[in-house]
Amino acid sequence: MTRETDRRTVLMAAGAAALAAVARPGAAQSAEINGTITFEGGSAIPEGQLEIYLEDPAAKNKARAMQTRVDSNGGVKTIAFSLTSPEASAASAPLRIVARLERADGWLLARGSARYQPGLPVTVTLKTVMY
Repeated sequence: MTRETDRRTVLMAAGAAALAAVARPGAAQSAEINGTITFEGGSAIPEGQLEIYLEDPAAKNKARAMQTRVDSNGGVKTIAFSLTSPEASAASAPLRIVARLERADGWLLARGSARYQPGLPVTVTLKTVMY
């Protein structure tokens, strides 16, 4: 069963990247942000729950309206995700996609972020958190 999940995840990520590469710059923007999560050094993403959200560093209210949660079983190297894209007038630039990997007990294992640029694929690399 793990093998099917790995293959499906990789195919979803490849499909999202291919669609983003083919999209024309003048085309209407999608209502979704698609991207992938990887772990530093190309290793498997540890077991835990990923919280992925869109962050506006300039906003005073740090509410996470656009967010998703994905479970990691500890055996995949890439996880695909999608978020609802904000309206262009509602967001100030630059926006960031932030991913946090937490254990079941809430302990933060890894974090990563990437700048969001409309129309370009997003890849967030998680880095181990040191305490």
